[in-house]
Amino acid sequence: MAARMFIIVGVSALLAACGQQQAGEADKAARDTAAVAEVAPVGQVDLEVPAGVYKLDRNHALLQWSVSHIGLSNYTARFTRYDATVTLDPQNLEASKIELTIDPASVRTDYSGDYVGTHKGTPFKSWDEALGYSDMFLNAGKFPAITFTSTKIERAGPNLAKVTGDLTFLGVTKPVTMDVSVVGQSANHPLLGIPAIGFRAEGRLKRSDFGMEKGPIGDEVTVVFDGEFHPAPAGSAGAQ
Repeated sequence: MAARMFIIVGVSALLAACGQQQAGEADKAARDTAAVAEVAPVGQVDLEVPAGVYKLDRNHALLQWSVSHIGLSNYTARFTRYDATVTLDPQNLEASKIELTIDPASVRTDYSGDYVGTHKGTPFKSWDEALGYSDMFLNAGKFPAITFTSTKIERAGPNLAKVTGDLTFLGVTKPVTMDVSVVGQSANHPLLGIPAIGFRAEGRLKRSDFGMEKGPIGDEVTVVFDGEFHPAPAGSAGAQ
């Protein structure tokens, strides 16, 4: 009986010692994690592509916007002619730069109605042309380009950033902030054998901030961009 009690007491002591050791290791791991958290940058964006100038691949891109249509639906349209350049510094993301230029006359709505027949006296041949050139809307004849140039890039989470820049639209320049995420990246494109990276950007702006009358259409415009970027060819504009 005494031997049995001795064995039970011994096992209990051994388990207690193991428990203390595990607790000590857990405390040490927690301290190590806290130390790493203090040094690791918040919202680190891990990029595996090299630094350099990247140009938009227009065959793998989309730039669209939507606005409330008299409070009944979200009316969506897109642009078909635009260019973008990203000057990327993976080691210092905040020093990177984004530039975008849009041709407002390239707006496309897929309008299927008889625009001329339902808009007597219109000088335009289609709704797309009216939207692109009318002084009520994009007024491309007077303002042939919409531009965006980043002025500040901030980390916002894993592979996320907030990009603030100057948007020039209808001759007015205002700051706009976009939420940008890295969709995917490759140091060696599986088909092209070059570095490649894809971004998605979403943001909102008010038409009235740029002098456009509200009318029955909603004032807030939601903009969405998706695009794949490749290194700029040597000798091209923006290439280093």
